[in-house]
Parts: sequence; C-alpha cells; structure tokens
Amino acid sequence: MIKTDIIIIGAGPTGLFAVFQAGLIKLKCHLIDSLAQPGGQCAEIYPKKPIYDIPSRPEIMAGDLVGQLMEQIQPFQPGFTLGETAQDIEKQADGGFVVTTDKGTQHQAPVIAIAGGLGTFEPRKPDLPNLLHWEDKGVDYIIKDPEKYRDKKVLIAGGGDSALDWTIVLASLAEHVTLIHRRNEFRGALDSVEKVQALKNKNKIQLITPAEVTALKGNNHLSSLTINHGETTAEQPVDYFIPLFGLTPKLGSMAHWGLEIEKNAIIVNNSLDYQTNIPGIYAIGDINTYPGKLKLILCGFHEATLMCQSAFQRIHPDKRNVLKYTTVSGISGFDGSRKEAQKSTIKTID
Repeated sequence: MIKTDIIIIGAGPTGLFAVFQAGLIKLKCHLIDSLAQPGGQCAEIYPKKPIYDIPSRPEIMAGDLVGQLMEQIQPFQPGFTLGETAQDIEKQADGGFVVTTDKGTQHQAPVIAIAGGLGTFEPRKPDLPNLLHWEDKGVDYIIKDPEKYRDKKVLIAGGGDSALDWTIVLASLAEHVTLIHRRNEFRGALDSVEKVQALKNKNKIQLITPAEVTALKGNNHLSSLTINHGETTAEQPVDYFIPLFGLTPKLGSMAHWGLEIEKNAIIVNNSLDYQTNIPGIYAIGDINTYPGKLKLILCGFHEATLMCQSAFQRIHPDKRNVLKYTTVSGISGFDGSRKEAQKSTIKTID
C-alpha cells in the first residue's frame, strides 16, 4: 500500500504543478497516470508543439514545459505510478480513500485530486473509404515530431487551434503545406487565423476553403488525395494527410465513482476550492467544469493552488496555514541544493 497526503490522478501539467504547491506547504503527493511518462497530452501527443500562453514565456515547447515542471517539483520527491489507470476509489471509515489501479496497485490518502485532463481520448476521424488502411501509411491524427514532415508534402484538414498552429509550424519545415476546412470561418484564435492568412498571402502555404477530402490513393504509402472545393474536384499529391478534428474525451472509470458529471466533465465548487460533490475529492484542470470555465493550463495552475490550500485544512484541521511567498518561505530545495535533490520514486510499466 502506497501512503501519501494527496493522491493526484493525472500527471499532466496541472497535476505536476499541484505537487509544487503541495510541497510548499509540506504535503506529499503521489501521482497515477495511464501513460508511461509524466506530462499528459503535452508529452504524449504534442511535445514539439509551441505553447504561447504560459506567463513569462513568449513561447515554450510543450515537452520543455513538462521538463521544467518536473525540475520544479524534484525537491519535493513525489511518487509516481505510471502505466496504470486509476480504477476504483474506496472511502475509508476515517474519511480517507484507497485508490486501486487496473494493475492492482493500491494507494491511500486523505485527499484525492483528479487532474485527468480530458480523461481518456481518441481522435475524431473523417468519414473516408479505407481510412484505416492508410493509418501509419501517410495518415496521422497526432503530430509528435514535426521533423517527420520536413521536406514533405503535407495536407492538414481542420478549423480549430490545432490545425492552425500546426500549419504555422510546418510552413517552415515541409516542402508544401495545404490547409483545408469545410467552412470559410475558422474557430481558432484570431492571432493564429491572421498568421495563417499572412502565410497564404506570402505563398508560404496553400489555403482552400470551403473544401474537404473525399478519397485517399496510393500503393504502399499515401501518394495523393481527392479534394472537393465547391463545384470543383481535384487530385493533389501528398506525402501526409493530417486530419485535426479534435479529440473525443471519455471519462472511463471516473464515470463510475459517484461524482456529479456534466458533458464529460466533473462538476466542482469553484467559489471555494474545486471540490467535487464527494468531500475530500477535488477535480482540477480540464477535467472539471463550472460556470465560466476555461480549459487552459494557466487556469489549471490556479485551481491546483487553491485545491492544495483546502487540502491542507482537511488534512490538518487543527493547524493554521500561513501563506508565505516562495521568496521568503525558506523551503528546502530552492537554492544550490536543488540540483542535488533526489529523483522521484517512479513505478512504471515494464
């Protein structure tokens, strides 16, 4: 049995930052994640994608953000159970909880923080004949390493932030980039829309709207596709087709834990501490919902901070936590000894 102060379900950026905030008030954390490495989507899906809305960072790669969060929490020596999914939660007589994974690993703590991002997810796929045949043969739903597309002919389909952002990134790498969308209007950030339009005006990319792909062709690898654009149908040579239509989130086992759910998200009390309808269980980051919720890493960091303050009072009801700024807190690990801090204990899959 692994015992700790806070069990964090989900080791994405929000979960990792919660470790830091908990460490400042001397609470220990243990994280559980189904992925084989910390970082959530930032590490698994788009480690090379730039992020622009992290305070003080004009731009940072998602993977680098994870790396720096891991460095930041190293002095607090959190535990990790990776490659295992939190399956069951059992409430104990003393008000605490036992979380059991799909591999049978048990964790005990007085507080649980669910930081599972979007839960489990799978890409939304276009309805195209023989699409499955071309997966990993020229059809990609996730971009992990942009270098894969260097000097290649790439067609991206989609109208959201991912499609726009990756068009901007690949414009400087690929031999030719085409972006198509079923509508003339994009639903991504205005700044990204303006950058894509500027790239089109400079003939750096091809932009076709409204349009959609209707057929894929090739031998052992995708070599061309058919595009319908209004009254026109044309065949275009490509090396890669990347439909970026978003992800379909699924709560998985979390849907059976007795939590109040709304549209695949966990309802929390945002007026106080992001606690769920079950006292002692919190939900932070993209997994939660409340009036005015914004699914941003920045917001997850804020929620993690308030959650930890509430968790302290729950764990130590007889103690008064005095907020101290990190510049004067005297917390061990914020000087030259940081680099000497021991590595976290990590339980991984074989």
